[in-house]
Amino acid sequence: MHKITFILLIFMSVPLVAQNPIVPNQGLNDPHIHIFNDTAYVYASHDKSANNKKFIMEDWWVWSSPDLVNWTKKSVLKPQDTYIGKDFTSCWATDVAYKNGKYYWYFSEGNQQTGVVVGDSPVGPWRDPLGKPLLTSELTPTDEYDMAIFEENGAHYIIFGVWEYYIAKLNDDMISLAEKPKKLIVNNPRGPYNLDGKNSEKPTDDKPFVHKYNGKYYLSWGCFYAMADNLYGPYDYKDTVIKQESFAEGYDAPTWPTGFLQGRHGSFFEWNNQWYYAYCDISQTGNRYFRDTFISYVHYKENGEMATIRVDGVGVANYDANSKIEAEDYFKAKGVKKEETNSGFVITTTDTKSYLNFTNVKGLKNTSKLTLKTSAKKEGKFIIKILKDSLQGEMIASKVFEIKQRNQFKEISFELKKLTSKENIYLTIEQLTNNQLQIDSFSFSK
Repeated sequence: MHKITFILLIFMSVPLVAQNPIVPNQGLNDPHIHIFNDTAYVYASHDKSANNKKFIMEDWWVWSSPDLVNWTKKSVLKPQDTYIGKDFTSCWATDVAYKNGKYYWYFSEGNQQTGVVVGDSPVGPWRDPLGKPLLTSELTPTDEYDMAIFEENGAHYIIFGVWEYYIAKLNDDMISLAEKPKKLIVNNPRGPYNLDGKNSEKPTDDKPFVHKYNGKYYLSWGCFYAMADNLYGPYDYKDTVIKQESFAEGYDAPTWPTGFLQGRHGSFFEWNNQWYYAYCDISQTGNRYFRDTFISYVHYKENGEMATIRVDGVGVANYDANSKIEAEDYFKAKGVKKEETNSGFVITTTDTKSYLNFTNVKGLKNTSKLTLKTSAKKEGKFIIKILKDSLQGEMIASKVFEIKQRNQFKEISFELKKLTSKENIYLTIEQLTNNQLQIDSFSFSK
């Protein structure tokens, strides 16, 4: 079968509710997603063409979304508008930071150096305040590219490198270093070229990223990650967030030369009490030099490690009413926490009044019933309301019910008012007695 035919068959197999890739067939890659003013912005590299036979990236892009589903291109940074000053085909990975009313967009000059531009908005316009690289090629023993920016308590840090990683605090001006870069120690590392831990020359990969969750620091390179109690390490390698069982049908191939763990450059981010991983994928293009961006939910186990993610076409903030919807995959939530179970995760209420929001629920036409799989940590009485569009929106179902057998899941069904084919659904939960409700999942039916 010819490659073009194969690619077309993959596109034809994508379900109608598909949202991965987030921007199909555009070559958007190496994504870093940040939330500014309750809007998501992806700062990314850009593969030039589906016909690429090598990496050709002639500019950097910013796209924005109000909901992680609908994306609009907002800004293009050309190398001519930076200290590079000419056409350039190695506009590699990029990241951004906000401080004191300014946005600082850092970019890779191929696999050698890092520059920075500044703007008054998340989408520019941009100017180069240095007229030269921020990180120069002789600065450390590694290569000074594929940077990530980490912010904590108002201070910003830049992390960069390949095979070994370095970190340095930025000055308040965001365009100079406050210290000499320090090497990040990773114990027992693994990577796409080091699956067995024996490749000391290429122990990790390029494209490092750092995020923090529940007091722990996570250093990741693609889908591999390590954890530490201190930002400067040492970090202990833990696992990959992608495994063979991650893939839905049609999303496991084709892949990179060393396998599906290679090339998953991206970032982790949080929005509305939900965590996500944005990363590169080539399953829908068939070309490692023309990559897409996917987003998947991230759920953390009790020990702090990240659970295996799901790689599929449905994506995030986007739901198929013809399939079971996991409660932990909400778009917004308040007054709840995720808890690990033997079979996955549940949502447990933490406040007297809580809510879950599921946007872009598709395939609802002709459905008339919603069934929740629920439990409680002790006997109790609850009221759940189902609303459209907002917490003040039209109520389409409501029920008061009791759970008399703790820690045993039961189904609670709601008769729904007539729905359109796509709705923005809110579930509000009120505890009428002093206990905690757990929701595992829910489904729609006729």
